[in-house]
Amino acid sequence: MTTTHRHETAAPNTTTELNFSGPHVQATLVTNARHYAVDGTAIVVNPQPRQVTLTESPRTGIPPLSSTILRDTRIQEADTLILLRTDLDAPISAITAEPGWQLLADLLPPTPAGTAPFPRDTPLHKSPQDHAATVRFDPAHLLKETEQPTRPQEFQVKVNLWYAPAGTDCHIHNSHDFIEVHTQVHGLGRMQKFTAQDHTRLYEDLRMAPGYTTPDPFCATRPDGSYHYPWHQYYADTDCVWLAVEYHRLAP
Repeated sequence: MTTTHRHETAAPNTTTELNFSGPHVQATLVTNARHYAVDGTAIVVNPQPRQVTLTESPRTGIPPLSSTILRDTRIQEADTLILLRTDLDAPISAITAEPGWQLLADLLPPTPAGTAPFPRDTPLHKSPQDHAATVRFDPAHLLKETEQPTRPQEFQVKVNLWYAPAGTDCHIHNSHDFIEVHTQVHGLGRMQKFTAQDHTRLYEDLRMAPGYTTPDPFCATRPDGSYHYPWHQYYADTDCVWLAVEYHRLAP
């Protein structure tokens, strides 16, 4: 599997502020990282389908579609990195007053029947979304359905933040036309899986603390190229911010 970023000719260690970066969460995109210095403490997300290696000895790394918390170290090489910095001890709820944040229910158009596509009483807020990279991989291989990649495709990587206050069920759903993973940024939450769209049918409860990314995408491929997801949702134990990393297939 290989990765190609939108800035293939970028100079080494090119940094760009993502469009949802702000006072509460500073979000930086790093492209063409070469011996890149992580100064201070940051959540470092690897959105690539290949491992990122640190320069420390013995060598350790950040697995594909994963993250960790790093402090005062260097990354040997990466096509794309996302760095997130936040004060974990500071209140986070005011992040929704930053430019571009909206209640999810206000972002979605009504259904053909005229009903709301998302419950308005669910206080789930979304930041602006930005483009982070273009990557190439075989979905079946990425999702561990095949041992070798045979059908690589190009995907656009889109990223955004979410916020929900403590005690929020963020709505059980099972439909996405993309592959996704989530990284906890602030607070404590969970990604939950269910056998039906029913809170009593919980079968897996993944606890998420800052710096943690769900270990694998939840979905599987279908014969027509779409994705099959279990019923799932995010639940906020405290006021929470998390990062969504989405992989959208590009037309050939």
